[in-house]
Amino acid sequence: MTQEDDGDLDGLVRRRIRALRVAQGWSLEELAARARLSQSTLSRIETGRRRLALDQLVTLARALDTSLDQLVETAVDDVVSHPSVDAAHGQLSWLLKAQPGVSVVRQRMTNPPPDNPSRMRAHPGREWLVVLSGTATLLLGNRRLRLETNQAAEFPTMLPHAIGAEGGPCEILGIFDRDARRGHQRGEAGTDRPPRRSPS
Repeated sequence: MTQEDDGDLDGLVRRRIRALRVAQGWSLEELAARARLSQSTLSRIETGRRRLALDQLVTLARALDTSLDQLVETAVDDVVSHPSVDAAHGQLSWLLKAQPGVSVVRQRMTNPPPDNPSRMRAHPGREWLVVLSGTATLLLGNRRLRLETNQAAEFPTMLPHAIGAEGGPCEILGIFDRDARRGHQRGEAGTDRPPRRSPS
């Protein structure tokens, strides 16, 4: 893959490498050592000053505890979904793909998502959310999605992402598979981090 080939994917992979490194709390030096690359080479890969080579991507994926497929995965077009309405019974329902070991967290947000793309996080897993009230903004790779009350979104968390409120507080219900939950728990504090459950 060269810098001229599919610039969107190229940039996404570079941001994802950096986001995964930051989520692990590793410096450039630490990840470079784990991937057996020089620190300057890794810095140039992250900033786009060096072409992405397949052998280096395989090595970096392994060092970041993920797979090459996940590292280069792109967003699906149908991120946002609308509920199915059963007016006769007053019910709203959303189709959710079955996932083993899911966690469900209700969150109230008051801050917008971060303006700095470097604060977007990426980690293995999949996340699903529905906006219970208010309006939320979901940053997903290069996309900025506005989610109104009763709209839902589902996406792989390997895409750099962040979520926050828009125009006032909002409440969301987030569902995380095992990997996504683990990624949020060990990541840096952020607007989309689910709170840890208090011991019962």
